[in-house]
Amino acid sequence: MYIEQLEKSMYDLICETSTNLPKDVRRAVKAAREQEDAGTRAAMSLDTIAKNINMADDKLSPICQDTGLPTFKIKTPVGVNQLEIKAAIKKALVQATIDGKLRPNAVDSLTGENSGDNLGEGLPVIKFEQWENDHIEVKLILKGGGCENKNIQYSLPTELDGLGRAGRDLDGIRKCILHSVYQAQGQGCSAGFIGVGIGGDRTSGYELAKDQLFRAVDDINPNAELAQLESYILESANKLGIGTMGFGGEATLLGCKIGVMHRIPASFYVSVAYNCWAYRRMAVDLDPATGSVTNWHYNEGEKLSFEQDEGQAEVKQSSRVVELTAPISEEQIRDLKVGDVVKISGRMYTGRDAIHKHLSENDAPVDLDGQIIYHCGPVVLKNEDGGYDIVAAGPTTSIREEPYQGDIMKKFGIRAVIGKGGMGPKTLAALQEHGGVYLNAIGGAAQYYADCIKAVEGVDLLQFGIPEAMWHLRVEDFTAVVTMDSHGNSLHADVDQSSLEKLSQFKEKVFS
Repeated sequence: MYIEQLEKSMYDLICETSTNLPKDVRRAVKAAREQEDAGTRAAMSLDTIAKNINMADDKLSPICQDTGLPTFKIKTPVGVNQLEIKAAIKKALVQATIDGKLRPNAVDSLTGENSGDNLGEGLPVIKFEQWENDHIEVKLILKGGGCENKNIQYSLPTELDGLGRAGRDLDGIRKCILHSVYQAQGQGCSAGFIGVGIGGDRTSGYELAKDQLFRAVDDINPNAELAQLESYILESANKLGIGTMGFGGEATLLGCKIGVMHRIPASFYVSVAYNCWAYRRMAVDLDPATGSVTNWHYNEGEKLSFEQDEGQAEVKQSSRVVELTAPISEEQIRDLKVGDVVKISGRMYTGRDAIHKHLSENDAPVDLDGQIIYHCGPVVLKNEDGGYDIVAAGPTTSIREEPYQGDIMKKFGIRAVIGKGGMGPKTLAALQEHGGVYLNAIGGAAQYYADCIKAVEGVDLLQFGIPEAMWHLRVEDFTAVVTMDSHGNSLHADVDQSSLEKLSQFKEKVFS
């Protein structure tokens, strides 16, 4: 009976973490919405995020399609069987994957094969610690690849773009943390949260940084120096003008938590764990005798749902709204400019890392001339009719496809790419030469976009696993913003440059 209850408790923790943002995170998102000027792209993004949070809640479905790498931090009283807890977690993960609460995310690093159940060598990450309390504490964070890829570690002293030299002192630490926010831009699904670890070695520094993400958003650091630094970083980062999704705006960072540990004399690391707005972490206390949940953490205050008329942020009338249906002509693409809002109906195809590598070396399984590629690894379930249903389907970070994208668009005649965070100069040049466009969807808004998908009309290359297969999707009113056009314009490059200029104003010493 204990084992069954323990498995159920772990299953409930996993599902709650994937589908329901904690109350402290909701309050931070609400505050960000109130900061933005109505009618801007950033305000529109935050409104979409708020809708997505409500939809995930209502459907008990994943907030974001990238349900991340599950990391468990567990404290147990002396004498508790940790092997039983580990086994219960693994069974719960498998069931949550079957039920569509998690996307199968465990990939063999050598073969590229997806295990299909979120289990594999080293996965999930489970770390145990004993303590003197008489209950079990289980913490879980689901940190997706987009924000995980924007983690960064600095070895002091170092030279930083816009900030100059960062030395081995509190002011050097300050510069590193500000630079970590700048370098993330919109690729980590800003507005985000950061955990910072000062000291340790390369491994323990990152672990300390990730541990900070388990702190409450509105807590106060007991170390007075670090409390002052956290407040300074939060205020200063929001002056960089990066904004939600990197569209520009007032809300770039929603939380900053900093921890410190000793180091050896030769090494001085500042490690930053970046987390997206879809800040999915939860914790429970368990009765060690029964395995049942006795307390949920991050549960203080009333549950916050987002009213749809509160802070409503439609795009300014100066932004054109253009409806598109594939196949799209070059003439239609050349007519689009940065800032236009596009609503897509008809067919689009998903394609991520494995698809882009495959297309660079092989023919396409379908005719892609005039078509749209969506950088998306959806959560997909088989239905009773033998077909497929899309459970969650937000965009993935596009910059990973930079080595392939421009060549593939020209090779197959692809006219539009949808993703998040933008792409680089190679893709921008190809868009101009070929007549293509990059469309930025709202990162993490997996339920909002899944609602736009009306049918799965086919799938190719399923051998790459569900997230990496090419799904044929029929969509209606799929909304995204033109952020790179065929005339050589890139909103991402513009925001990067303007935020770098603003970063340089923080070059002078602040802390001794």
